[in-house]
Amino acid sequence: MKKDEPPFDFPDTLEGFEYAFNEKGQLRHIKTGEPFVFNYREDLHRWNQKRYEALGEIITRYVYELLESDCNLKKISIPEGYGVIVLNPNENYIEVEKQKMHKQSSSDGTDEPAGKRERKDKVSKETKKRRDFYEKYRNPQKEKEMMQLFIRENGSPEEHAVYVWDHFIAQAAAENVFFVAHSYGGLAFVELMIQREADVKSKVTAVALTDSVHNVWHQEAGKSIREWMRENCCNWVSSSEPLDTSVESMLPDCPRVSAGTDRHELTSWKSFPSIFKFFAEASEAKSSSQKPTLTRRSHRIKHEEL
Repeated sequence: MKKDEPPFDFPDTLEGFEYAFNEKGQLRHIKTGEPFVFNYREDLHRWNQKRYEALGEIITRYVYELLESDCNLKKISIPEGYGVIVLNPNENYIEVEKQKMHKQSSSDGTDEPAGKRERKDKVSKETKKRRDFYEKYRNPQKEKEMMQLFIRENGSPEEHAVYVWDHFIAQAAAENVFFVAHSYGGLAFVELMIQREADVKSKVTAVALTDSVHNVWHQEAGKSIREWMRENCCNWVSSSEPLDTSVESMLPDCPRVSAGTDRHELTSWKSFPSIFKFFAEASEAKSSSQKPTLTRRSHRIKHEEL
């Protein structure tokens, strides 16, 4: 902690931060009515970052509560109870998961073939290298203030994506599976494809990436994966161009179009109308054994800022 830096002692409620969601679902300061401001204190980037993370944890709990109360979803704890995912209450795959929980293999992997353990160790090392690179790129000044406690089989976003796929999505009765992956989530999805290519291709109908940071070269995605992504994925990227305007890409994977905003954190929100249209077209195309065609519209979606 810097000499003049305030302590990281933040409220544990939205009201304590003096924020609330208005009738439009927008986060606003209860006194000024202004949107969230990251640079709350000038020249204190680390303190502002910690404040941002603390508020994010509160909003996460709030969203979970809405998913359960308003959407009738069910909250399921992943191994050891550290993390939580929310699922559609489809007993077909929840019951399958309950049965498999009793047959989990030992955590040290001694019952796995040596070749499989070596491949997993290699993937784990490569995953750590990519995460370290991303963290350095995202925030070079980030300091490790506490020891990280990794959740078994979910110690990284990439591991978590594979775990959720194996234990829930692969067991689901749904015939059409769609992904929306924002920022680092796009990298996690590409890693999922690398590890579960055939399964993903057979079950996933379309993928919407929003300002994804994936890189098919660094992640060594094969030709068959790149070809599938060109046909079934689209990346809505931050850009000052109108929504759905084609954006040039240096990567040989999926089409890139403008999200209608140059703000990274708003790319998912701004592109939602186009994303759901893309999903609808993909679903129709799948039923008729045709490929979806991206609709490129030149007008800007007139949504208010979050």
